[in-house]
Parts: sequence; C-alpha cells; structure tokens
Amino acid sequence: MELKEKVCLITGGTKGIGAAAAIDCAQRGATVVVVGRHQDAEAQQTLLRLEEIGSPSLFIAADIGKPEEATRCVEQTIARFGKVDVLIHSAGGPVNGGLLALTPEAWYDAFDVHVHPIFHLCRAAVPGMQERREGVILLISSTAGIRGIKTNVAYQTVKGAIPQLTRALPCRSSSICGTNSA
Repeated sequence: MELKEKVCLITGGTKGIGAAAAIDCAQRGATVVVVGRHQDAEAQQTLLRLEEIGSPSLFIAADIGKPEEATRCVEQTIARFGKVDVLIHSAGGPVNGGLLALTPEAWYDAFDVHVHPIFHLCRAAVPGMQERREGVILLISSTAGIRGIKTNVAYQTVKGAIPQLTRALPCRSSSICGTNSA
C-alpha cells in the first residue's frame, strides 16, 4: 500500500518498534496517530521527529488495555482525519515470571495490553476499511511466541496468540474483509 495521504493509527507508538513504525509511515507521506499511555520524554521525542518530517500527526493518551480506550482511539482518529487506513498494534512489553512466580494480575494484564485491544481496535476500524475496500492491519508479535522460555510464560503466550488471531481475522484478502478466506 502506498502510504501517501493515508492515515496510520499506531498503538505503542511512543517508543521501540511502534515509534520506528510511526516515523517510517510519516517518511512515506502518511498522517500518523500515535497512541501511548503518557506523553513522556520518549513520546515527546517521537512526536518531535514526526514534526521534523512534516507529517500531520496526533498524540492520543490512552490505556489501550481498556476496551473503551481502544475504541476511543479509532473514533478520535476518524473524527480528526476521516478514516483509519493502517492500524498497527505495537503496544506492550515484556512480562517476566514463570508459572509459579507470575501473579494472576500480571497474567491478565498481559492479555489486556497485547491481545484484547486487537479485538476492540479491529471492530472499530474494520467497518471503514470494508467500506473503502482498502486497509492494512499490522499486529506485532515476537519469536517469544514460538519458543519455550520458562521465565516469561505470559509474554510468550500472548505473543503466540497474536499470529493465531491474525489468521482468524476475516481480512486476509486484497479487498479488505470481503469474505473470510481460508
């Protein structure tokens, strides 16, 4: 997809892979919406870089682990720029702890940040993509999702869920979300 004049919504876009994706999209001519929990120093640095590139951009402060916040990010992007052409879910980070060391709260929090937002973001963004018959959904996983590491049971589980969820989305054709392709 040519990104010139496209709108890219990027969760976890304030640092790491998300920030690199935001900068790359901007360099390719896209309007970039960066979602992060806080507009801290790292977020400011990413936003400054987007400004230097000259890309229209917006920062949305949100806890993407909350369903209503994930949906709000899409709604706010559409309200401001009219659409979401590219959705990149990059929010998250390491979740350390083996089976017996990991707290139930850390287990659930891992799913709330890495996996559950995908459902809510896609439900909000896909109808517009269907209407335009164009769009891209890019979900960031990790090799941790295919390797057994006793000390990161939650992280590798959520990262392993992302490729399966991607395969289950009905959006795997050149005309976005027409019919479910096998």
